[in-house]
Amino acid sequence: MDVRGHLDLLLLAVLADEGPVHGYAVITALRDRSQGMFDLPEGTVYPALHRMERAGLVTSRWEQAAPRRRRVYELTSDGRLARVAKQREWRSFVSGVHAIIGPVAAQGLA
Repeated sequence: MDVRGHLDLLLLAVLADEGPVHGYAVITALRDRSQGMFDLPEGTVYPALHRMERAGLVTSRWEQAAPRRRRVYELTSDGRLARVAKQREWRSFVSGVHAIIGPVAAQGLA
């Protein structure tokens, strides 16, 4: 599944729901919560997390709780606001698409 244009929303949502977590936990949550649809490689998720950190939406810190050091990511207040805004944009987009093509269930494609 192509997540271009939607990856930030997916990452923001996982971080908002899971709390401070390391990158691999973000990848696992995306895969598990999407029932395998978003099984994204590290090379997709980590650069996005770093980009979002530079933008001030995410903060990170090194944690030594596990046998090895891990970088833990969490939302900033700007990240929480961005999640709400992106979620609103997504719902508006879905509503517009449904208005044009109809809901998937109505077409017998569910």
